[in-house]
Amino acid sequence: MSDSVGLLAKLPSGRRSKWAILALWIVLAVVLGPLFGKIEDYEDRTPSGSLPRGAESTAVMEELDKYRSASEAVPVVAVYTREAGIQDADRSKVEADRAAFARFADGGAAIEPAIPSQDGKALMLVVPLTRDDVEIDFAVKDLRAAAQAGAPAGLDVDLGGPGGLLNDYTQAFENLDVNLMIATSSIVVVLLLLIYRSPFLWIFPLLAVGFASALTQGVAYLLAKHAGLPVNPASSSLLMILLFGVGTDYALLLIARYREELRRHADKHLAMGIALRRSGPAILASAATVVVGLACLALADMQSARSLGLVGATGVLCAYLAMVTILPALLVIAGRWVFWPFVPKFGQEAREGRGFWSRIGTAVGRHPRVVWLGCLIVIGGLAVSALDIKMGLAQTEVFQTKPQSVTAQEKLARHFPSGASDPAILVADAAAAGPVKAAAAGVDGATVGQESPSPDGRRVIIDVVLRDAPDSAAAKETIDDIRDAVHAVPGANAKVGGTTAETLDIDRASSRDAKVVIPVVLAVILLFLIILLRALVAPLVLLGTVVASYFAALGASHLLFKHVFGHEGTAWQLPLVSFVFLAALGVDYNIFLMTRVHEEAARHGHAEGVRRGLSTTGSVITSAGIVLAATFAVFASMPVVDMIQFGVVVAVGVLLDAFLVRTLLVPALSFDIGRASWWPGRLYRDLGKPATAPVSPGVPGPVRATK
Repeated sequence: MSDSVGLLAKLPSGRRSKWAILALWIVLAVVLGPLFGKIEDYEDRTPSGSLPRGAESTAVMEELDKYRSASEAVPVVAVYTREAGIQDADRSKVEADRAAFARFADGGAAIEPAIPSQDGKALMLVVPLTRDDVEIDFAVKDLRAAAQAGAPAGLDVDLGGPGGLLNDYTQAFENLDVNLMIATSSIVVVLLLLIYRSPFLWIFPLLAVGFASALTQGVAYLLAKHAGLPVNPASSSLLMILLFGVGTDYALLLIARYREELRRHADKHLAMGIALRRSGPAILASAATVVVGLACLALADMQSARSLGLVGATGVLCAYLAMVTILPALLVIAGRWVFWPFVPKFGQEAREGRGFWSRIGTAVGRHPRVVWLGCLIVIGGLAVSALDIKMGLAQTEVFQTKPQSVTAQEKLARHFPSGASDPAILVADAAAAGPVKAAAAGVDGATVGQESPSPDGRRVIIDVVLRDAPDSAAAKETIDDIRDAVHAVPGANAKVGGTTAETLDIDRASSRDAKVVIPVVLAVILLFLIILLRALVAPLVLLGTVVASYFAALGASHLLFKHVFGHEGTAWQLPLVSFVFLAALGVDYNIFLMTRVHEEAARHGHAEGVRRGLSTTGSVITSAGIVLAATFAVFASMPVVDMIQFGVVVAVGVLLDAFLVRTLLVPALSFDIGRASWWPGRLYRDLGKPATAPVSPGVPGPVRATK
């Protein structure tokens, strides 16, 4: 690793090679620039794109996609309600809409007469639409406009059902990437101005992020087109936020080290070369851990989780390449003036051993056990609230602000049998249709409805109306009972899908993914920490803090969901996806801190090394934490609940990492454990000697035997 880092350090810091690096990135930006934004062409917005791989409901969806008949079209449900009771004028309006809606029906299918509710207060009209996403989008807009036109006073008209819900979800992501990029870049600019207190320095990390964006968008598009990289709207939105957050983190670490070296060396090229060699291993280890950690989501069955992980890993890798090549080249080309008005001068006294974080380190070192016990009490208190989490979001809880499809669903639930608007879908061989229907009809809570053949006549598609609400636990149990019953029919090759079955399969796949992916991610992080720190005890301690920090973040975020955002439930995928991102991103700060502690301990002894490590990285870690948390907090402005929750958990977790775990808990544990932190590595043995010569030539201060 050190050889590759040393070679990489020479390129952007060289007197001639810095210009070559700049030219290379300009060429890349020009070549890949036209691909910017084209990744949206490969976003999977189909219903099956958010379902688990290999699930029964996914197989049903894929089978239905092969057919082109009304029986498998996406239904839009128009609900007409009047609390005083439906009147003749209302019925006339519904019949007029039924005739007007006919031109939208898939394949010219007939629209069945309106279904009245038993309480006489509502009418339901089902319009089957083609499964083409674009056609659904335009059709739902036109249907809603037509339904509202000419409605009698006092008659409420709402369009929902699967088609309406899909349209509202699509609309939620319309122009979202641009808005997120504007919001994120604005936040990062403001924070960098506050952190650097320079009117010029903030420009350079943003320029590097711009180059990284061009590379990322181009690479992601090419991978999606030629290598099948899974992309969905959520991962596409995440990409830019991750670039800004992670890229700025790496920039903060590099620039902080570069500033140090400018005080020690008159030649800016030499200063940058040393800064890259000394911070490079930490940045490389951090990027490698994050990339591999996120890539572990490829093991997930949930397509959306796989997309977030693989697209995120692509973005982090491109951000790393930009921050260790084009950023240092730009800084060296510009010179010292970019730090104005606080320009680091050669020979200027460094602030090592002084300042706020030095005092914090000294205070923690006096009573380390009290500090880490206090931190664990705070973390434990926050984590306890995670026990109260209600897993799963109902269909009416998907959006932060209630759209028309949710309003329609609520009215359907009040006035009609719960499953009437969204039946389960049973697909079986036509030859076994009779026994399959009989088996399904024999399940308590299920009523066999409309039946239609597939175009080739080999399969039959049967609607099964559930007695209970589609997203209820009782409905999910009914789906299991139906599956058991129809699977027992010999030679039927029967499968059960539909919204309730999909929700059930998502729940189970999310639980399975957590059990498989989380241990792999922890093993990857531990392996990288062992290789980087050349020890076993410190990596195990750091891994424990990663897990503790995650549960604290989940608990604290749950309080925000419940009492601030008003969320009743938590998205099923949140625990897994937020853990992977928090563990991968949080380990950055572990690496930033402990690599510096390792370096300083080799020169000055363990206790002094911990204090100096915290003193030199404390401001960088907290600044990086603020920037990264602020970028992910932008997700709180999104209209969909699962993405809001993801952004909040990551933002809260990063802040806990930056201000509590890495700056108090980890140093306190390191002080208390002493030199045994580095067991069984060479540093552990060296620190056990009475006194040795400095490890780094020319650096004053012998290694002292310490606790």
